[in-house]
Amino acid sequence: MSPVSFRPSRHSSRPIRVSFEFFPPKTEQMETVLWSSIERLAPLRPNFVSVTYGAGGSTRERTHNTLTRLLRETDLKPAAHLTCVAATRDEIDDVVRGYHEAGVRHIVALRGDPVTGIGTQYQAHPGGYAQTCDLVAGIKKLGDFEVSVSAYPEKHPEAASIEADLDALATKVDAGADRAITQFFFDNDLYLRYLDRVRARGITIPIVPGILPVQNFKLAKNFAERAGATVPEWLGARFEGLDEDVDTRKLVAAAVAAEQVLDLVDRGVSEFHFYTMNRADLVFAICHLLGLRPEKPAGATAEPTLAAA
Repeated sequence: MSPVSFRPSRHSSRPIRVSFEFFPPKTEQMETVLWSSIERLAPLRPNFVSVTYGAGGSTRERTHNTLTRLLRETDLKPAAHLTCVAATRDEIDDVVRGYHEAGVRHIVALRGDPVTGIGTQYQAHPGGYAQTCDLVAGIKKLGDFEVSVSAYPEKHPEAASIEADLDALATKVDAGADRAITQFFFDNDLYLRYLDRVRARGITIPIVPGILPVQNFKLAKNFAERAGATVPEWLGARFEGLDEDVDTRKLVAAAVAAEQVLDLVDRGVSEFHFYTMNRADLVFAICHLLGLRPEKPAGATAEPTLAAA
């Protein structure tokens, strides 16, 4: 997406749906921030909220605790991330059964990064699920789960080609995937061209764009480089000179993210998945611009949850 002037959306005739991704907190302070963010975003009634799963199940207990608290204390529909890394099939199946017993009915199935680090060769665990398609099929056999998987508008860094990457997505769909959520991107044309390729391949499941609001440009750029996502020059120019100017950086971040999502709405997109980084304010502002409004408390003057964008 090249820079566009900030303007109200020309609207989509379809209702806007959003989902939010969180990661399990490591400290008491991070837990406070997380639950404050959840409390802020929950009234927007997202389609679901997902909770990430650390490499090799390193956050397994914290992920499970976050999911069960979401079920216990909110009306949100949680989705549990799960990877193939560093575990046998039996171990992963036990995790899936535990989620089902807790009331989770949606899993985001991922292969996961190599235990030796991003950029190194992936080795399937002996006796484990080799790839995401195998994990998806295993999950579907164990319960009535909705399963989301990943998709890559710029192809997975390890894929030999775009076609090979589309083949991988097709195997996940054939195994039972219900939805794909994309790696974040900053150029909307990349996503739309990818969507055209996906549909031409005969893949019909929703391909939900993953949106990363840029809280910190340097961190986002480093994250993008490791994930194989392009950072356009114009995006760097927007944040140039703002390293020490936090307030202005927040305003620019909001404008950049708003441009991206409103442009996608104008081009027919009606569902978004936000990588929140456990922060609510920027995501809440973007959702407001999309037309989402908090649900009124019981007894308050009636107002639609999804206002006209």
